[in-house]
Amino acid sequence: MVQKVLFLNTVAGKGSVGRIVTGIASRLRDRGTDSLIAYGRWEAPENFHTYRIGSDADVYFHGAMSRLTDRHGLYSKKATERLIEKIRQYDPEIIHLHNIHGYYVNYRVLFTYLKNEYSKDPAHRIVWTLHDCWTFTGHCVHFEYAGCDRWKTECFNCPEKLQYPRSFLLDSSRSNYRLKKELFTGVDNLQIVTPSEWLRSRVKESFLKEYPVEIIPTGIDLDVFKPEKSDLRERYGLTGRKILLGVANPWRDRKGFSDFKELAASLGEDKAVVMIGLNQKQAGIMKEYKNVIPVLKTDSVKEMAEWYSIADIYVNLTQEDTFPTTNIEAMACGTPVITYRAGGSPESLTSETGIVTGENNISSVIKAIDELLSGDMEKTALACRERACDYDSGKRFLSYIENIYEKVL
Repeated sequence: MVQKVLFLNTVAGKGSVGRIVTGIASRLRDRGTDSLIAYGRWEAPENFHTYRIGSDADVYFHGAMSRLTDRHGLYSKKATERLIEKIRQYDPEIIHLHNIHGYYVNYRVLFTYLKNEYSKDPAHRIVWTLHDCWTFTGHCVHFEYAGCDRWKTECFNCPEKLQYPRSFLLDSSRSNYRLKKELFTGVDNLQIVTPSEWLRSRVKESFLKEYPVEIIPTGIDLDVFKPEKSDLRERYGLTGRKILLGVANPWRDRKGFSDFKELAASLGEDKAVVMIGLNQKQAGIMKEYKNVIPVLKTDSVKEMAEWYSIADIYVNLTQEDTFPTTNIEAMACGTPVITYRAGGSPESLTSETGIVTGENNISSVIKAIDELLSGDMEKTALACRERACDYDSGKRFLSYIENIYEKVL
């Protein structure tokens, strides 16, 4: 039985990945296992054993230099050296990496230690959950929207240079790719985990193909996301109209912003398109469409559950995503999903809980909307909730302990 686990992630307890970290740590604590969460940004929950890597000044400097040099992940040297000393003192049996990008850790320093010292001890294991594609590219976290496959051989002249982690000046994608390949391969006792089959298959096409890969889909809290009663229909004047819900943070064309404009222009006023997460400028643009209800970003999960619950259909027109949990959140609230055949987005759906269409095909989306609305919506709602129960976050946290930690040890 594992005794000590050290987690490494950009944040602790915030965002989907930060909540995965604290969720697993909670289950370990219930079993009497100690854990330490090393994180790089913002605040951490007080009821966990945590270690802040560096400072706000380190993060700002790292971010500024990355924007100039495209050498993201190669600053914060001193902070990473102090982290390594902390790891040596703590001496965990398992180091569980999550996102090591985010302007807070130096991956050259970190992996030189992991590869040449930590993993050489037969009592040590490394688990690395990949939540995007950054690990095996020379720059980007996603490449599907750009239609780029240079990551399969060697990155250069990156078409995503101005996307996170953006660089305004230099393109260092070729040297980044070569350095990652050198550092991230040949590491003893390393197990990779992905949230989707789509990402697993990309890993197996990359220079990381030497490692075993397990799939543990991201889960959600079913006590939070469940059918909720709400006055949102009355408050927003939506009584008697069919509600099509879209959610993104932030909204961009690759997340479906332009496609939603085309969708709104193609629908009558008997259908309301609610778009959550818009900024002020985008909200102003969408107000030009009479059937669009623009909603700014909300941090309230209760409000999100209410929106999912009153919606007739959740429409996810993302053109790149590893495994969007919004699909599951909608289904947990009894709402079927329409999504493009992009990334891992279709993987949580079944024929009873939604429809998958081709990308950039609004006519197919409208046809799918009509098909769902003409069906037995009550039966569909029950099927959606049942499907969402497969993604209970508590079960997913335990999967890491029982199916990954105990297996690798």
